Amino acid sequence: MNTMEPFILTAVYFAIAIVIVLIGLAIFESLTKKYKDWDEVLKGNHAVTLSIGGKIIGICIILSFSIYHSASVLDTLIWGAFGVLLQMIAYLLFELFTRKFSVEEQLQKGNISVGIISMCVSIGLAFVIGASIT
Repeated sequence: MNTMEPFILTAVYFAIAIVIVLIGLAIFESLTKKYKDWDEVLKGNHAVTLSIGGKIIGICIILSFSIYHSASVLDTLIWGAFGVLLQMIAYLLFELFTRKFSVEEQLQKGNISVGIISMCVSIGLAFVIGASIT
């Protein structure tokens, strides 16, 4: 093994993680119809910020499991993309199963409690998704 290979692979995985996180966040923002994530962050909306932070951490957790268990960079890309898809499904199910209120509306209103639950859903399910990667 070339002595530089681990450094090169680390840089490649780092770049992949950044790209997948950015793509994942763009897709999540497209799912949000009532507000734009980064506009809310600039307004100081802590609930939306917590929700976004949970998504970032969740995607990175899935990617870390993917890197641990993948035989190649391509495997990591595939599992990373699949993990983002599952995270989106989890978000949509979270919105669907909260019948008493709209998660999106509550986040827009700055409801910190909903922001914390949203973050926990993203992070918690990321561990489950990540652990299932084989």
